[in-house]
Amino acid sequence: MKTCGVFAVALGLVIAAAVELPAQAPARGGGNKQAAPFVAYPPRPAADAAVVARGKEIYAVNCAFCHGEDARGGDVGPNIIRSQILLNDKDGELLTPVLENGRPDQGMPSFKFTAAQISDLATFIHSFRVVGYDGTRNRPATIIVGDAKAGEAYFKSTCAGCHSATGDLNGIASRITDPRGLQQRWLMPTAGGRGGGGATQGLPTTVTVTLPTGQKVEGRLGRIDDFVVTLIEADATSRTFRRDGENPKVEIHDPIQAHRELLRTYTDKNIHDVTAYLVTVK
Repeated sequence: MKTCGVFAVALGLVIAAAVELPAQAPARGGGNKQAAPFVAYPPRPAADAAVVARGKEIYAVNCAFCHGEDARGGDVGPNIIRSQILLNDKDGELLTPVLENGRPDQGMPSFKFTAAQISDLATFIHSFRVVGYDGTRNRPATIIVGDAKAGEAYFKSTCAGCHSATGDLNGIASRITDPRGLQQRWLMPTAGGRGGGGATQGLPTTVTVTLPTGQKVEGRLGRIDDFVVTLIEADATSRTFRRDGENPKVEIHDPIQAHRELLRTYTDKNIHDVTAYLVTVK
Protein backbone atom coordinates (compact mmCIF):
# COMPACT_ATOMS: atom_id res chain seq x y z
CA MET A 1 0.00 0.00 0.00
CA LYS A 2 2.88 2.36 0.86
CA THR A 3 4.52 1.70 -2.53
CA CYS A 4 1.25 2.49 -4.30
CA GLY A 5 0.90 5.74 -2.36
CA VAL A 6 4.42 6.87 -3.27
CA PHE A 7 3.79 5.96 -6.91
CA ALA A 8 0.52 7.96 -6.96
CA VAL A 9 2.23 11.05 -5.51
CA ALA A 10 5.07 10.78 -8.01
CA LEU A 11 2.64 10.38 -10.89
CA GLY A 12 0.71 13.43 -9.72
CA LEU A 13 3.90 15.52 -9.68
CA VAL A 14 4.80 14.38 -13.18
CA ILE A 15 1.35 15.31 -14.51
CA ALA A 16 1.46 18.71 -12.79
CA ALA A 17 4.87 19.42 -14.25
CA ALA A 18 3.72 18.38 -17.70
CA VAL A 19 0.75 20.72 -17.46
CA GLU A 20 2.90 23.65 -16.40
CA LEU A 21 5.76 23.14 -18.89
CA PRO A 22 4.11 24.85 -21.90
CA ALA A 23 3.49 27.99 -19.86
CA GLN A 24 7.14 28.12 -18.73
CA ALA A 25 8.68 27.45 -22.15
CA PRO A 26 10.31 30.58 -23.58
CA ALA A 27 8.94 31.94 -26.84
CA ARG A 28 11.07 31.14 -29.86
CA GLY A 29 12.83 34.06 -31.45
CA GLY A 30 13.29 35.86 -28.13
CA GLY A 31 10.34 38.21 -28.61
CA ASN A 32 7.05 38.62 -26.82
CA LYS A 33 4.98 37.17 -29.63
CA GLN A 34 1.53 35.98 -28.65
CA ALA A 35 -0.44 33.30 -30.43
CA ALA A 36 -3.16 34.52 -32.76
CA PRO A 37 -6.52 34.68 -30.95
CA PHE A 38 -8.90 31.82 -31.58
CA VAL A 39 -11.79 32.80 -33.87
CA ALA A 40 -14.86 30.65 -33.41
CA TYR A 41 -16.47 31.71 -36.68
CA PRO A 42 -13.77 32.88 -39.10
CA PRO A 43 -15.11 35.01 -41.95
CA ARG A 44 -15.43 33.36 -45.34
CA PRO A 45 -13.70 34.76 -48.43
CA ALA A 46 -15.65 37.46 -50.24
CA ALA A 47 -18.03 35.93 -52.79
CA ASP A 48 -18.82 37.08 -56.30
CA ALA A 49 -21.44 39.84 -56.09
CA ALA A 50 -23.46 38.41 -58.98
CA VAL A 51 -23.70 35.02 -57.25
CA VAL A 52 -24.78 36.64 -53.98
CA ALA A 53 -27.44 38.64 -55.84
CA ARG A 54 -28.86 35.50 -57.46
CA GLY A 55 -28.90 33.71 -54.12
CA LYS A 56 -30.57 36.69 -52.45
CA GLU A 57 -33.42 36.60 -54.96
CA ILE A 58 -33.99 32.88 -54.35
CA TYR A 59 -33.86 33.39 -50.57
CA ALA A 60 -36.22 36.38 -50.59
CA VAL A 61 -38.94 34.47 -52.44
CA ASN A 62 -38.61 31.07 -50.79
CA CYS A 63 -37.05 31.47 -47.34
CA ALA A 64 -37.30 34.99 -45.90
CA PHE A 65 -40.91 34.73 -44.76
CA CYS A 66 -39.93 32.03 -42.24
CA HIS A 67 -36.24 32.62 -41.49
CA GLY A 68 -36.22 36.43 -41.67
CA GLU A 69 -34.65 38.81 -44.17
CA ASP A 70 -31.22 38.33 -42.61
CA ALA A 71 -31.51 34.53 -42.04
CA ARG A 72 -31.28 35.08 -38.27
CA GLY A 73 -34.76 33.80 -37.62
CA GLY A 74 -38.28 35.07 -38.13
CA ASP A 75 -41.54 34.65 -36.24
CA VAL A 76 -41.53 30.98 -37.23
CA GLY A 77 -38.26 29.72 -38.66
CA PRO A 78 -35.03 29.49 -36.63
CA ASN A 79 -31.72 31.25 -37.12
CA ILE A 80 -30.02 29.26 -39.89
CA ILE A 81 -26.73 31.15 -39.97
CA ARG A 82 -25.58 29.42 -36.78
CA SER A 83 -27.08 26.04 -37.57
CA GLN A 84 -24.50 23.25 -37.67
CA ILE A 85 -25.52 22.43 -41.22
CA LEU A 86 -24.74 25.92 -42.51
CA LEU A 87 -21.64 26.34 -40.35
CA ASN A 88 -20.13 23.18 -41.82
CA ASP A 89 -21.46 23.68 -45.33
CA LYS A 90 -19.14 25.02 -48.02
CA ASP A 91 -21.02 25.20 -51.29
CA GLY A 92 -24.51 23.92 -50.55
CA GLU A 93 -23.57 20.23 -50.28
CA LEU A 94 -25.05 19.93 -46.75
CA LEU A 95 -27.96 22.22 -47.53
CA THR A 96 -29.05 20.13 -50.52
CA PRO A 97 -30.71 17.18 -48.68
CA VAL A 98 -32.59 19.55 -46.36
CA LEU A 99 -34.03 21.47 -49.31
CA GLU A 100 -34.78 18.37 -51.37
CA ASN A 101 -36.56 16.51 -48.55
CA GLY A 102 -37.90 19.40 -46.48
CA ARG A 103 -38.84 18.93 -42.84
CA PRO A 104 -42.59 18.19 -42.94
CA ASP A 105 -42.81 17.63 -39.18
CA GLN A 106 -41.57 21.20 -38.67
CA GLY A 107 -43.69 22.77 -41.41
CA MET A 108 -40.85 23.14 -43.93
CA PRO A 109 -41.75 22.10 -47.49
CA SER A 110 -39.32 20.56 -49.96
CA PHE A 111 -37.93 22.62 -52.83
CA LYS A 112 -37.03 21.56 -56.36
CA PHE A 113 -33.95 23.72 -56.85
CA THR A 114 -31.18 22.95 -59.31
CA ALA A 115 -27.67 22.34 -58.00
CA ALA A 116 -26.65 25.78 -59.29
CA GLN A 117 -29.54 27.47 -57.45
CA ILE A 118 -28.65 25.73 -54.19
CA SER A 119 -25.04 26.82 -54.61
CA ASP A 120 -26.15 30.43 -55.18
CA LEU A 121 -28.48 30.26 -52.17
CA ALA A 122 -25.71 28.87 -49.96
CA THR A 123 -23.33 31.59 -51.14
CA PHE A 124 -25.85 34.27 -50.19
CA ILE A 125 -26.43 32.82 -46.71
CA HIS A 126 -22.69 32.45 -46.17
CA SER A 127 -22.25 36.14 -47.03
CA PHE A 128 -23.68 37.09 -43.62
CA ARG A 129 -21.35 37.45 -40.66
CA VAL A 130 -22.01 34.82 -38.02
CA VAL A 131 -21.16 36.98 -34.99
CA GLY A 132 -20.79 40.64 -34.10
CA TYR A 133 -22.43 43.68 -35.61
CA ASP A 134 -23.48 43.25 -39.20
CA GLY A 135 -24.92 46.13 -41.20
CA THR A 136 -26.84 43.65 -43.32
CA ARG A 137 -29.06 42.99 -40.32
CA ASN A 138 -30.74 46.37 -40.65
CA ARG A 139 -34.38 45.79 -41.45
CA PRO A 140 -36.11 48.01 -43.98
CA ALA A 141 -38.40 50.62 -42.43
CA THR A 142 -41.40 49.02 -44.16
CA ILE A 143 -42.10 46.08 -46.42
CA ILE A 144 -45.09 47.78 -48.02
CA VAL A 145 -43.27 48.74 -51.19
CA GLY A 146 -45.40 46.98 -53.81
CA ASP A 147 -48.20 48.06 -56.15
CA ALA A 148 -51.54 47.41 -54.46
CA LYS A 149 -53.47 47.49 -57.76
CA ALA A 150 -51.14 44.94 -59.31
CA GLY A 151 -51.43 42.87 -56.14
CA GLU A 152 -55.22 42.90 -56.35
CA ALA A 153 -55.07 41.74 -59.97
CA TYR A 154 -52.64 38.95 -59.08
CA PHE A 155 -54.81 37.91 -56.12
CA LYS A 156 -57.92 37.67 -58.32
CA SER A 157 -56.14 35.61 -60.97
CA THR A 158 -54.21 33.29 -58.63
CA CYS A 159 -55.86 33.17 -55.20
CA ALA A 160 -59.56 33.90 -55.74
CA GLY A 161 -60.33 30.28 -56.53
CA CYS A 162 -59.97 29.49 -52.81
CA HIS A 163 -60.03 32.86 -51.04
CA SER A 164 -62.09 36.04 -51.12
CA ALA A 165 -61.36 39.54 -49.85
CA THR A 166 -65.03 39.79 -48.86
CA GLY A 167 -65.22 36.26 -47.48
CA ASP A 168 -62.60 34.35 -45.49
CA LEU A 169 -60.05 37.18 -45.76
CA ASN A 170 -62.49 39.99 -45.01
CA GLY A 171 -60.85 42.36 -42.53
CA ILE A 172 -57.59 40.40 -42.43
CA ALA A 173 -55.49 43.59 -42.24
CA SER A 174 -57.42 44.60 -39.11
CA ARG A 175 -56.76 41.23 -37.48
CA ILE A 176 -53.09 41.06 -38.47
CA THR A 177 -51.84 44.61 -38.13
CA ASP A 178 -48.13 43.86 -38.58
CA PRO A 179 -47.39 43.84 -42.35
CA ARG A 180 -44.59 41.31 -41.88
CA GLY A 181 -46.89 38.97 -40.00
CA LEU A 182 -49.56 39.44 -42.67
CA GLN A 183 -47.08 38.63 -45.43
CA GLN A 184 -45.95 35.49 -43.60
CA ARG A 185 -49.55 34.44 -43.07
CA TRP A 186 -50.67 34.62 -46.68
CA LEU A 187 -47.50 33.03 -47.99
CA MET A 188 -47.80 30.08 -45.60
CA PRO A 189 -51.07 30.11 -43.60
CA THR A 190 -49.87 27.80 -40.82
CA ALA A 191 -46.46 29.50 -40.62
CA GLY A 192 -47.22 31.94 -37.83
CA GLY A 193 -48.47 35.48 -37.57
CA ARG A 194 -50.84 36.78 -34.96
CA GLY A 195 -54.41 37.88 -34.64
CA GLY A 196 -56.24 35.27 -36.74
CA GLY A 197 -56.13 34.53 -40.41
CA GLY A 198 -57.73 32.86 -43.37
CA ALA A 199 -59.83 29.76 -43.68
CA THR A 200 -56.93 27.31 -43.66
CA GLN A 201 -55.32 28.71 -40.50
CA GLY A 202 -55.01 26.10 -37.78
CA LEU A 203 -56.13 23.14 -39.91
CA PRO A 204 -53.77 20.20 -39.32
CA THR A 205 -52.26 17.94 -41.92
CA THR A 206 -54.11 14.62 -41.79
CA VAL A 207 -53.27 11.18 -43.10
CA THR A 208 -55.17 8.08 -44.17
CA VAL A 209 -53.44 4.70 -43.81
CA THR A 210 -55.03 1.83 -45.75
CA LEU A 211 -53.97 -1.54 -44.34
CA PRO A 212 -53.58 -4.69 -46.50
CA THR A 213 -56.95 -5.86 -45.10
CA GLY A 214 -58.62 -2.78 -46.58
CA GLN A 215 -59.18 -1.16 -43.19
CA LYS A 216 -58.61 2.60 -43.23
CA VAL A 217 -57.14 4.43 -40.26
CA GLU A 218 -57.30 8.22 -40.24
CA GLY A 219 -55.94 10.93 -38.01
CA ARG A 220 -53.69 13.94 -37.62
CA LEU A 221 -50.21 13.37 -39.03
CA GLY A 222 -47.66 13.06 -36.27
CA ARG A 223 -44.59 11.85 -38.14
CA ILE A 224 -43.72 10.25 -41.44
CA ASP A 225 -40.51 8.99 -43.01
CA ASP A 226 -39.45 6.09 -45.23
CA PHE A 227 -39.90 3.58 -42.41
CA VAL A 228 -42.87 4.60 -40.25
CA VAL A 229 -45.93 6.80 -40.20
CA THR A 230 -47.48 7.99 -36.94
CA LEU A 231 -50.94 9.46 -36.63
CA ILE A 232 -53.14 10.70 -33.79
CA GLU A 233 -56.75 9.59 -33.93
CA ALA A 234 -59.73 11.71 -32.91
CA ASP A 235 -59.68 10.25 -29.38
CA ALA A 236 -55.98 11.27 -29.03
CA THR A 237 -54.75 7.69 -29.49
CA SER A 238 -51.35 7.63 -31.17
CA ARG A 239 -50.75 4.82 -33.68
CA THR A 240 -47.59 3.99 -35.60
CA PHE A 241 -47.39 1.80 -38.70
CA ARG A 242 -44.27 0.36 -40.29
CA ARG A 243 -43.78 1.20 -43.97
CA ASP A 244 -42.38 -1.08 -46.63
CA GLY A 245 -42.47 0.79 -49.91
CA GLU A 246 -46.13 1.33 -50.82
CA ASN A 247 -47.38 -0.99 -48.09
CA PRO A 248 -49.48 0.16 -46.35
CA LYS A 249 -50.93 2.82 -48.62
CA VAL A 250 -50.44 6.28 -47.12
CA GLU A 251 -52.38 9.35 -48.27
CA ILE A 252 -51.46 12.75 -46.84
CA HIS A 253 -54.05 15.51 -46.84
CA ASP A 254 -52.35 18.89 -46.50
CA PRO A 255 -54.82 21.81 -46.32
CA ILE A 256 -52.17 24.24 -47.55
CA GLN A 257 -50.62 22.12 -50.30
CA ALA A 258 -51.65 24.70 -52.88
CA HIS A 259 -49.74 27.37 -50.95
CA ARG A 260 -46.65 25.16 -50.82
CA GLU A 261 -46.75 24.65 -54.58
CA LEU A 262 -47.25 28.35 -55.26
CA LEU A 263 -44.19 29.24 -53.19
CA ARG A 264 -42.02 28.10 -56.07
CA THR A 265 -43.78 30.37 -58.54
CA TYR A 266 -43.86 33.73 -56.75
CA THR A 267 -41.51 36.48 -57.80
CA ASP A 268 -40.31 39.11 -55.36
CA LYS A 269 -42.65 41.58 -57.07
CA ASN A 270 -45.64 39.25 -56.68
CA ILE A 271 -45.01 39.01 -52.94
CA HIS A 272 -44.63 42.76 -52.43
CA ASP A 273 -47.66 43.55 -54.60
CA VAL A 274 -50.01 41.10 -52.89
CA THR A 275 -48.89 42.27 -49.45
CA ALA A 276 -49.47 45.90 -50.48
CA TYR A 277 -52.98 44.90 -51.53
CA LEU A 278 -53.86 42.80 -48.47
CA VAL A 279 -52.92 45.56 -46.01
CA THR A 280 -55.84 47.51 -47.51
CA VAL A 281 -58.35 44.70 -46.82
CA LYS A 282 -59.69 45.97 -43.49
